[in-house]
Amino acid sequence: MANFRLSLQNRAPSPRIPMKIVHIGSSTFLGSVERQMLGLAQSLPEEFHSEFLSFREKGKCAAFLEAAGEQGFPARALSHDTPHLLAATSELTGLLKECGADLACTHGYKADILGLIAARRAGIPAVALAHGWTSESLRVRCYEALDRVAIRHMDRVVCVSHGQAARARRDGVPAEKIVVIHCAVQATRFEMPDTAGGAELRDWFRESSGPLIGAAGRLSPEKGFGDLAEAAALALRDDSSLRFVLFGDGPLRGEIERRVDRLGLRGKFVLAGFRTDLDRFLPHLDLMVLPSYTEGLPNVVLEAFAAGVPVVATAVGGTPEAVADGVSGYLVPPGRPPELARRILDAVRDEPRRQEMGRRGRVRVLREFSFESLAKSFERLFRELGPAASTRDGVPTGAT
Repeated sequence: MANFRLSLQNRAPSPRIPMKIVHIGSSTFLGSVERQMLGLAQSLPEEFHSEFLSFREKGKCAAFLEAAGEQGFPARALSHDTPHLLAATSELTGLLKECGADLACTHGYKADILGLIAARRAGIPAVALAHGWTSESLRVRCYEALDRVAIRHMDRVVCVSHGQAARARRDGVPAEKIVVIHCAVQATRFEMPDTAGGAELRDWFRESSGPLIGAAGRLSPEKGFGDLAEAAALALRDDSSLRFVLFGDGPLRGEIERRVDRLGLRGKFVLAGFRTDLDRFLPHLDLMVLPSYTEGLPNVVLEAFAAGVPVVATAVGGTPEAVADGVSGYLVPPGRPPELARRILDAVRDEPRRQEMGRRGRVRVLREFSFESLAKSFERLFRELGPAASTRDGVPTGAT
């Protein structure tokens, strides 16, 4: 008996089988949602293994899948996409079974709808990450209406803010299925600002050298960038040295360009287009402005704070959960350019206060919006939904 006990003590423990998380998305570029996915995968403990699947989106998914591969994560594009949705669902089901997925995380309406069906067929839990709905066009509104129905049937719905959670509850998602996990940002990206980025910004404004106000996002109705142009015109009446730069592209680019011309802002308001290197410019801004009509939790606000830049934003969605009014920036009601202009001027006129706001924003991001904190929250969720620990340790559930 003593020898038997000794043999048990000396036996090496069974290797732990990682829990396999498969993220399903529709990536068209390496944006904030994609950075959240990769940051989460990098920050989870070794017992979690992450893989990525993306609809092709006419080849636009390549940038994200390449980035995932470079970071050591299996990533592939689906062979089928819109309009071949039945084939795409069958393909998703097969891939989830083939790779031995334990849980599917879906990002966006197409991934939510088809990923839910595939996960159910594969016999695994499904978690939707609700980053927010845009309602930017009739087509998108129709898809998002279907998405709101689909996520009611998810095992969990992760909302990026309490504001987004309230909206999900109003749309019929059972409260017990909703989990709030704030977005995160890698603050170390901004610890050594690129001086060339600052020089490039200055080159865009040869006629002025005053405070530089930035904005970034998709040029679509919900982002309110038309209001930003109106606010810029009002602010420039009081301070003609101000400079405005808007990063992004989208369906309203032409309309915003025409508004900039109509308001006489040429040379003062630059549309810089979509940039994959926004990190180079953020630390050189004096102020970031977000005039949205709807938001989940705006990643650009967290990035601005990480770069030490204060924010003036509209008090919509989860934005007030990131911006403390009068502490790290200012909040204004949506759709009111005069109030937006007033707060822009308040910020730029008091440089010591503005710099202190930026410092406080960075401190809060480091404390509350880190990937370490995000990963711990997801780890608890995955353990709750995933296979039993005994199964992952190589012992079938129910074995004695």
